[in-house]
Amino acid sequence: MLDNWLSPISLGTLALPDLKEDQLGSRMQIYTEGKFPSLQGIQIAILALNEREGLALRKALYPLSFPFEGLHVADLGTIRKSTEEFIMPVLIELHESGILPIIVGTDPALMQIQYKGLQHELQHINMVAIDETIRLSIPEEGAKPDLFNEIVFQEKSKLFNLGIIGCQTHFILPSTYRLMEELHFDYIRLGTAKTNLSEVEPIIRDADLLGFQLASIKQSEAPGQENATPSGFNVEEICQLSRYGGMSEKVKSFGVFGYKAALDRKAQTANVIAQMIWYFLDGLQNRKGDFPVATDGLTEYIVELKSLDFTVTFWKSQRSGRWWLQVPVKTTKKHQRHRLIPCSYNDYKMASQDELPDRLVNAFKRFL
Repeated sequence: MLDNWLSPISLGTLALPDLKEDQLGSRMQIYTEGKFPSLQGIQIAILALNEREGLALRKALYPLSFPFEGLHVADLGTIRKSTEEFIMPVLIELHESGILPIIVGTDPALMQIQYKGLQHELQHINMVAIDETIRLSIPEEGAKPDLFNEIVFQEKSKLFNLGIIGCQTHFILPSTYRLMEELHFDYIRLGTAKTNLSEVEPIIRDADLLGFQLASIKQSEAPGQENATPSGFNVEEICQLSRYGGMSEKVKSFGVFGYKAALDRKAQTANVIAQMIWYFLDGLQNRKGDFPVATDGLTEYIVELKSLDFTVTFWKSQRSGRWWLQVPVKTTKKHQRHRLIPCSYNDYKMASQDELPDRLVNAFKRFL
């Protein structure tokens, strides 16, 4: 039973005024003392990995509005111990039950456990992190490995692609950029993302796992984090990225990491995370059901790339107006989920002008 790994929520400790019927706290199934909710029909489960941070988050989250008719959400309380031995059984059981976990924790390294929880379900995982840096490095004997090293370099790794959004060049060694390119992974620098946020959406749409490091948000917007820096996304931008995550038909896990309630001024960061979760739910509520396992309902566009002497096929959804590019090589059965690569209308226009964006060329190379 999940309650073996979880601590219930004390509603008295939250000290909230009476919630109205159309506020989030009134519309969720909540794990309280002696009353573990039925998970029948539940689609989303919220999990705090630390007691103090969970309390601050719930005070900010529960009063928000609930316009999500038909969406069934549960708050399952707090993990008893913020360790892999306690977190993993919960994540695995939720995934096996078809429930999408929303995870909030203090330690940025907990994103690695988020990945491990999903690898029991999927053979090949697309992982996207919103972060100020790229937590990956060339393995060196005796050196402390970066966050993603164990995932990327482990024997028989199930990682298919790693995408980093919002990285800031002044924090990243040139050797790390070269390593990302050699591995055909995606990264979008902060300035590029902020210039045209909609162009980031295809990378998020292709994610099975989406993790936000609070370090990606500027200090003035989210002070409740260690080693915060003055540059990063603002709240409106981070909420839009969260909404893109909710709209993705592929995303099966959503995490926010690096929150320290002790450093939070007037619960500002707790309110930011609450809004991120709200916009993720809003995106999920507005999913279009057009994840193309098949091409039914999609319009085909064939583009001849004269400079490369071959043709590529784009597909456009009539439901959402979103675009995909078909991998121009034969894919194995295990890669069928990834054979249509999310892209944008601008990508299609560039291909029509005989230029294929580097990100899509990189995506092709992952199949070779």
